[in-house]
Amino acid sequence: MHESDARLSRDCWADLKNPFRQVAGSICAPRGFKCAAVFCDIKKLGTGKGSEKGQKRDLALIVSDTPAAVAGVFTTNQVCAAPVKISRQHARKELARAIVVNSGNANACTGQQGLRDTQTMTQLVASALDKLDRFKQSSLPARISAEDVLVCSTGRIGVSMPMKNIERGIRACAPRIARSTSNARQVAEAIMTTDTHRKEIAVELKVGKSTVRMGGICKGAGMIQPGMATMLGFITTDAAIEPRALKRALKIATGKSFNRITVDGDMSTNDSVIALANGLAGNSKSEIRRSQFQNALNFVCLELAKMIVRDGEGTSRFIALHLRGARNDGEAEAAARAIANSSLVRASWCGGDPNWGRILCALGYSKADVDETIVDVGYARPGTRKIVFAFRRGRPTNVALKTLAKITAAPDFDLHVDLHRGRGEFVLYAADLTENYVAFNKGDITDPATLGG
Repeated sequence: MHESDARLSRDCWADLKNPFRQVAGSICAPRGFKCAAVFCDIKKLGTGKGSEKGQKRDLALIVSDTPAAVAGVFTTNQVCAAPVKISRQHARKELARAIVVNSGNANACTGQQGLRDTQTMTQLVASALDKLDRFKQSSLPARISAEDVLVCSTGRIGVSMPMKNIERGIRACAPRIARSTSNARQVAEAIMTTDTHRKEIAVELKVGKSTVRMGGICKGAGMIQPGMATMLGFITTDAAIEPRALKRALKIATGKSFNRITVDGDMSTNDSVIALANGLAGNSKSEIRRSQFQNALNFVCLELAKMIVRDGEGTSRFIALHLRGARNDGEAEAAARAIANSSLVRASWCGGDPNWGRILCALGYSKADVDETIVDVGYARPGTRKIVFAFRRGRPTNVALKTLAKITAAPDFDLHVDLHRGRGEFVLYAADLTENYVAFNKGDITDPATLGG
């Protein structure tokens, strides 16, 4: 874990009346969850960005021993991938058993064939798991239905799925599922595309007299502006919770985390966050509402979301943008996103330049009501309350540029903007715009494999 992430984690736990603690194992930390990952050459080596990773695992299964409450939050992009369409339907149910996820191919903009391929993936997983003796328990349904399986894909757009490779991968992956830290790490790596490192976390908390665990993994580095980003996130927990309550909790947590990040202002076609809760912790479902479950879920999702921003394509700075004083929260969000998605602002962040003029400009064209004669703009070191103002009450301050630059030249800093128009507020986690981001995403006309979807 990044040092500043660890500090934020400790601070978060200290604020809770009934603190939770971090544990190992990520998605396998909760009881009754198993996973595995394999390489089945979904992308086909040498056909695009990321092929330098070689034979990286590219297909994974996450499975609950017992039927689990299911919740999902998906992209709001009108152009959404086939796996999103199918998984959204399956997530409306109360229970599910498994998630199959692949990297290297988004299965987006692939028409009816893409939908058929997604449905075939659910059927293949259900069949492969049903053949495993460990899942045939007298207290459970005799078969795992295809509707008990959710599908997520990430990778290139507009390319048909290599279904022979997919089928081979699913059949090879199912017998390997196990509850182990190493398997969880392999799955966290298998879902990566342009990510440079895996993203995982797990916590433990008390619900009544029961010990509940919650784990999560995610992927994402570019095309990041929720709701949600080009990201996949998977949360497992052994808490006993009503499906409707889990759906509500995940929506709240996503709103406080994955929907508060941006790397480049672009929204993907495949964004999905899925949570499974199998109840094996044995707590009373009625105790969930009086517990720290929501706080723990918020924390897990937020920590994963921050990892995405820190791993943004070409990112060199991580900015926590605190927008206050808008007429309402909606205007606060609009103002914050205008700042964080401004190419000029982000370029100045790359240079460590505390350029408040570009921030004021972005505020002015946002949908928020802004009066520049009363706006404050200041900077702070992460985790501190001391704000050094560059612009206050509509006028530049006499703070030396070198003093401000000492803050904004650091890898992490906080940006505070107060519109003084009301009580609306919003926090957004953002990244700078670097030469490396442009180089990575511009494509190369001499290499057709870098062009297109």
